[in-house]
Amino acid sequence: MMYLQPGWFAPARVGAAFSLRGGGVSEGVYASLNVGAHVGDDPAAVAENRRRLGRALQLPAEPLWLQQVHGCEVFDADAVAPPAQPPMADAAVSRRAGTVLAVMVADCLPVLFCREDGAAIGVAHAGWRGLLGGVLPATVAALDGPARLQAWIGPGISTTHFEVGDEVRDAFISDDAGAARWFAANSRGRWQCDLAGLARQRLQQLGIAQISDSGLCTHADAQRFYSHRRDGRTGRMVALLWLKP
Repeated sequence: MMYLQPGWFAPARVGAAFSLRGGGVSEGVYASLNVGAHVGDDPAAVAENRRRLGRALQLPAEPLWLQQVHGCEVFDADAVAPPAQPPMADAAVSRRAGTVLAVMVADCLPVLFCREDGAAIGVAHAGWRGLLGGVLPATVAALDGPARLQAWIGPGISTTHFEVGDEVRDAFISDDAGAARWFAANSRGRWQCDLAGLARQRLQQLGIAQISDSGLCTHADAQRFYSHRRDGRTGRMVALLWLKP
């Protein structure tokens, strides 16, 4: 399999997919459908992998690839002509048919948004830094608020495999005392962090009631998913979202 489709209740005109590891041409630690051009893989292999994925999904256009920096900048894909270089942003929105939004991940959460009437879509790259920095509220604001929005939380690292220190837990709790429930103490004096739980809580606080969660762990399934924390040097998956013409 090259991709999975989100299990959410998006209208028919919303296309969405999440790429898996299989079906590409990359070799070694990047085997085989790596779509990340910034991780040291052969550029020709990455280009072929992107072409194969686009063909399999019958994408209406080349995805809008972002230069992701674990921040909260949101790129409005409708505001300017297609950029010559990937814009520096960790989220993107569109209301225009044929525009394909993309966020790459390898443990961080991809979060997809769509209006219930199919009028607007958004994607966000939500690792712990992005969640803490506000990438989800920034994306929701760019979509004119939470009214009639739904969200899908894609595959990411699970609580079992995501260990963090006091500084991460303290940062979340100082921002929101209710975040403490998503951290469990372990035997090493550190914390197991439920990244998807933090994302769900923040989405609910924003007023989004319809939230779907894949429940899939990138770290636990090496056959289907890349994982930076598990493997270090590795490839990237991509969450894609578009409005059909």
